[in-house]
Amino acid sequence: MESNIRNFSIIAHIDHGKSTLADRIIQECGAVSDRQMNSQVMDNMDIEKERGITIKAQSVRLNYELNKKKYIINLIDTPGHVDFSYEVSRSLASCEGAILVVDASQGVQAQTIANVYIALEHNLEIIPVLNKIDLPAANPERVKEEIEHVIGLDCSDAIEVSAKTGFGIDELLKAIIERIPAPKVANDKPLKALIYDSWFDNYLGALALVRIYDGNIKINDEVLVMGTGKKHLVIDLLYPNPIAPIKTKELKSGEVGIVVLGLKTVSDVAVGDTITLFKNKASEPIGGFEKAKPFVFAGIYPIETDKFEDLRDALDKLSLNDSSISYEPETSAALGFGFRVGFLGLLHMEVVKERLEREFDLDLIATAPTVTYEVYKTDGNMFEIQNPSELPPINEIEAIKEPYVKATIITPSEFLGNIMTLVNNRRGIQTKMDYITPERVLLEYDIPMNEIVMDFYDRLKSCTKGYASFDYEVSDYRAGDLVKLDIKVAGENVDALSIIVPRDKALSKGRDLVKAMKDIVPRQLFEVAIQASIGNKIIARENVRSMGKNVTAKCYGGDISRKRKLLEKQKEGKKRMKQVGKVSLPSEAFLSVLKID
Repeated sequence: MESNIRNFSIIAHIDHGKSTLADRIIQECGAVSDRQMNSQVMDNMDIEKERGITIKAQSVRLNYELNKKKYIINLIDTPGHVDFSYEVSRSLASCEGAILVVDASQGVQAQTIANVYIALEHNLEIIPVLNKIDLPAANPERVKEEIEHVIGLDCSDAIEVSAKTGFGIDELLKAIIERIPAPKVANDKPLKALIYDSWFDNYLGALALVRIYDGNIKINDEVLVMGTGKKHLVIDLLYPNPIAPIKTKELKSGEVGIVVLGLKTVSDVAVGDTITLFKNKASEPIGGFEKAKPFVFAGIYPIETDKFEDLRDALDKLSLNDSSISYEPETSAALGFGFRVGFLGLLHMEVVKERLEREFDLDLIATAPTVTYEVYKTDGNMFEIQNPSELPPINEIEAIKEPYVKATIITPSEFLGNIMTLVNNRRGIQTKMDYITPERVLLEYDIPMNEIVMDFYDRLKSCTKGYASFDYEVSDYRAGDLVKLDIKVAGENVDALSIIVPRDKALSKGRDLVKAMKDIVPRQLFEVAIQASIGNKIIARENVRSMGKNVTAKCYGGDISRKRKLLEKQKEGKKRMKQVGKVSLPSEAFLSVLKID
């Protein structure tokens, strides 16, 4: 029976039709009735539906019959966006095969290449599939040549489908059965189950989605989570299904299922951990996949300062559903108590902030995103910083190293000039240029990560009319001539607005920042100075004019000296306010850092 199982993943670039293809496969296998079917049935978060992207990899167990033989197909839908490639590597660790979906009109994109390499690292059987074959612009022969040229996959038996109309789905399911190998079965060995996803359910507690490699697991078994060394009782076992999970009494080797242990704490079922039986332990855990390493850090603070504990609770719960975020408490003179949160990228940061606000009803401020720097001090010590305010004084710093990424950009050749200008302005170093076809170019660059976390992707899309695709992976740390740029409002440093910038860009960046701040800082009854400084040296300044209050409104006619006396009194008062006055900054001020270029 076990040899009838097929575990596979769908990988592709963003918008190449992964989720729609998953819908058709689910429909074809009859797992969801036509009445229950809606588009992107596996994307169950509101944000996913609104943005039209997959954020969480989802799984579904399907039954399929071919030549009167019954098969079980476990489909794992993966995200395509660069920030969620960690989800992809995790899902692929639990599969034997992958369907590589490529848009028959757009061809190979940057993310396609990145995801294929992850699949090849896991030695998966890859089936190339050309989607959107029904589009007038579809050119399957050209796209097959591109796949062979760029990726090196044989496309002689690539399958042509239309996920929208359902054309070719039968042929694809047949290929999944015939070409993807069945999982190796070892029911007689001690239980080994890899947790490749986990999330929090209000009724059942922490749930672990597992792939069983060895042995089997039954309800009421006593199990051990090897990473934590804790013993738990199996309360329930479920097969994943997008409408409602299906109950089962046992999960066997090669299967995928949900284990319910009734846990209240988030950390007890960490992704990548191994579950084994308490009485018949496995000798060693499964070597899963690399732990996600956050690259982008930002401060997240509640607007209402008394909501700090609510934010901590929300982050605890969210980190079970998204184990790639890291967080630790921090304080800021401007914003009070909050958390320094680590993300995989800028979209990830946006999504996490939005989920915290929606799912936990919080109002939050996020500071400008930064990356991790290596600081070498004159006394020979090295330490890492994520927050610019942690940077020691200039005289104590020997060198600062910043992370570089290896970026892959695929673009129509007409936009080559625009991209080169953009990347050169961001301190990029070109390492490769390859014409995939006469119309399309593959570029590889080494770019400092600091330059791409702000708004690089938006700029890239706008200078190529949305046609370029972009992917990156972190490569190494390199020394740079970097300084800390501080912003002072009314003479006080606003630590949450400090950023680390290259020395040669500090002047222009400082000017742009104070100019942007001038329009945002609300006018006070006294004049407010906004200054940008490096160390003790002020490099830019703007003034927010004071609000005039008409103190002479009550004086009509009569002696001018009375009016003068009131005006002098007002002038004295403004001078005093300027010395002691505090300016509270609106949340837009912290976002202004992101908007300037």
